Amino acid sequence: MHEEYFSDDEEELPEHEHPMWAHEVLELKSVGIDIGSSTSHLMFSSLTLRRMGIALSSRFVVVDRAVDYESPVLLTPYINPTTIDTGKLSEFIASSYRQAGMNRNGVDTGAVIVTGEAAKKENAEAIAALFAEEGGKFVCATAGPNLESIMAACGSGAVARSSTAGSGAVMNVDVGGGTAKVAIAKDGKIIETAAINIGARLVALDGEGRVRRIEEAGRLVAQSLGIELKDGEVLPMKDRSGMAMVLADCLFEVLERRPLSPLTTSLMITAPLTYSGPIGRVLFSGGVSEYIYEFEETDYGDLGGLLGRNIRAWATEGNDGMILDWPIQRIRATVIGASQYTVQVSGNTIFLSQNHVLPLHNLQVLAPKVGEGRISVATVTEAIHEAFQRFDLEDGERPVALAWHWPHGPAFHGLNALAKGIVAGMKKSLQKRQPLVLVFDADMAKLVGNLLAEELGADYPIISIDGIHLEDFDFVDIGEEMPQVEAVPVVIKSLLFRVGVGT
Repeated sequence: MHEEYFSDDEEELPEHEHPMWAHEVLELKSVGIDIGSSTSHLMFSSLTLRRMGIALSSRFVVVDRAVDYESPVLLTPYINPTTIDTGKLSEFIASSYRQAGMNRNGVDTGAVIVTGEAAKKENAEAIAALFAEEGGKFVCATAGPNLESIMAACGSGAVARSSTAGSGAVMNVDVGGGTAKVAIAKDGKIIETAAINIGARLVALDGEGRVRRIEEAGRLVAQSLGIELKDGEVLPMKDRSGMAMVLADCLFEVLERRPLSPLTTSLMITAPLTYSGPIGRVLFSGGVSEYIYEFEETDYGDLGGLLGRNIRAWATEGNDGMILDWPIQRIRATVIGASQYTVQVSGNTIFLSQNHVLPLHNLQVLAPKVGEGRISVATVTEAIHEAFQRFDLEDGERPVALAWHWPHGPAFHGLNALAKGIVAGMKKSLQKRQPLVLVFDADMAKLVGNLLAEELGADYPIISIDGIHLEDFDFVDIGEEMPQVEAVPVVIKSLLFRVGVGT
């Protein structure tokens, strides 16, 4: 090390002025955008990340988050029952950026979450793509009940609470406009998730109580009571109360882990909970939680208030031995979880042959299985072909990210076989000059990148990064390089298809 860093004659510099500060600490601006079936809102945060170890290739982790701005909560606008109004949403997003004093170029990372029933709408995919683009140069778009469950449990504080001594298992229940997402956390980890079509806006009404939008789950609940929902007709208060009570009872079956009735079974989005151990505390988040904790009384033309009161009565009675606890965040829990959960940073052993191809969004991850035996070009090529087949994909169909678990070390024979096998296995992709994206869990990205570029003469874009563990069913975004630390931010959307994933 240079002796000026350790001079005894100089006063010790403040940490942020130390010459190594820029190599050890990253400060990023993050945005979380939650577009739900009932409400939509944004949260802007400042993230501080530090290296986990002393090596320059060490991963960065989030050590601090400060909320800079919370947008107003917007009732998600619809053009018709199956189409969200993207024009009004765009205006809302733009207005929120202005109020936060931010613009696209000032955002480093974040997430757009299209949640619940909103994810089923005809233009949900277009909405996610639109706001991922408008949200900044590195924002991911994702949706899915298990991911929502985990983000909400992180944002509400349930995961952190489960890590305190003697707390036991903690349940978080995020009740929104169209779905309720449940997560059970223990010892600081999510051990199981579940989701059901229960929410405030399964039936949406106008100011005079006339039906304006009906979700299929709302129709099923109404039919169980002999109620015929018709667009434009008034839904009497007694029928609203009856529907809210049935919805609450179905939710309680799930939370208490009782045998499910046929109606509850028909409303389930995922498999029911299987965890049979005791749960000491239950927290609620999502829009309906504002009613459960008695912060909201306004009637927004749905079942939210009635449903919230039924849930509060159940929770305050300590049903199933669970004590009602207070969340850190309620309606904003998911968007907070999104803004703090998504980012990892690959260290400076990365290899980028052409920086201009970044950022890349929504790359499906394929994890070829090469085993721990002797590596050959043929075994690598076959493993790549099998990975494509597992997902009914074809080489060259679209860019993907190949994730490698590599226990074989840096020996030239193995790395050379790997590089040649990759070229053979990705032949059609490379002929189309699609970017070759390689992700390693070991510090070998630069070795393999150099081998491909210099030894094998690759002239196609190569993005080779390491220090990131990926698996099948993951999707990733890779952001622009941060030159001061020779690193790239990586958003991993890996929890979409999993149940019982540890955080």
